[in-house]
Amino acid sequence: MKRREFITLVGGAAAMLPVAARAQQPRPWVIGYLGATTAAAERPRTDAFVQRLSELGWIGGHSVAIEYRWAEGRTEPLSEVAAGLVRLRVDIILATSTAAALACKQATAVIPIVFPISGDPLAAGLVASLARPGGNVTGSSTEASDSAGKRLGILQEAVAGLRRLAILVNAEYPARTSEIADIQAAARALGLDVVVFEIRRAAEITSVFDAARKQQAEALYVVGDTFMNSNRVRLSTLAASARLPAIYGSSQYVEAGGLMSYGADIPYLFRRAAELVDKILRGAKPSDIPVEQPTKFELVINLTTAKALGLTVPQSLLARADEVIE
Repeated sequence: MKRREFITLVGGAAAMLPVAARAQQPRPWVIGYLGATTAAAERPRTDAFVQRLSELGWIGGHSVAIEYRWAEGRTEPLSEVAAGLVRLRVDIILATSTAAALACKQATAVIPIVFPISGDPLAAGLVASLARPGGNVTGSSTEASDSAGKRLGILQEAVAGLRRLAILVNAEYPARTSEIADIQAAARALGLDVVVFEIRRAAEITSVFDAARKQQAEALYVVGDTFMNSNRVRLSTLAASARLPAIYGSSQYVEAGGLMSYGADIPYLFRRAAELVDKILRGAKPSDIPVEQPTKFELVINLTTAKALGLTVPQSLLARADEVIE
């Protein structure tokens, strides 16, 4: 919110638009980009989005402009920032988190909204159904139905004899109830005991690790959202200090020192979001565009962290990894 950028992507796309559409659109199409964190943190994702727009012809001439707004990792300003984009009369909004998309949905029922990532958009109330969203919102989910089970299977493979698992979740994450239920169901199927810790503020993170040790947790599952992502360095540091092997849903955590991640290829989802934006600007209705489920997943392992934890990662697991950090 404090840092604003205005980038005009000029291109020959106007020439590809129908004559009637161009007559009704004398100015460039304006995309409102509501970033949940910071410009620096989202740069790889933003670059993927802008590059794909360019590939689709949104370059040169006076075809499109992007108004960037950043929430700096806080949920409090989201409603205000979303309302500001609506007042600007942007043509479409890209909201980069579940909470950001919800804030935009509350701000407008008319302007199309696309979310590149959302854990469970149906449970969060973003859409009426995945097949037919039914409103002005559509996008991509970061979760597949068996993601929790696969992450827990990876943890069991990495941590021999794993029996007790701690789950860490943001108490204000809109889809937390459904995701926790999925993790608990997967844990029961694998014979794991589970203890859930909900937090609301960064100041509570340290106490969670103390409590996890007291509860004799042997590994940690972090439910990812903007809040957790903003604190990924602290999470990985405290997990290492507590000698608690942890798994995450995004490789950003592993790059920050976390042990392992298994999840959707996030930059790819931002490229897909650009394709959805392209469809809508060319006349498609968000209500008719199904929410996409992820098809590309990546397993990332940090061997340096594993060694610090005294953990020997099986070769069978390393062989399946898409990236190994040493």
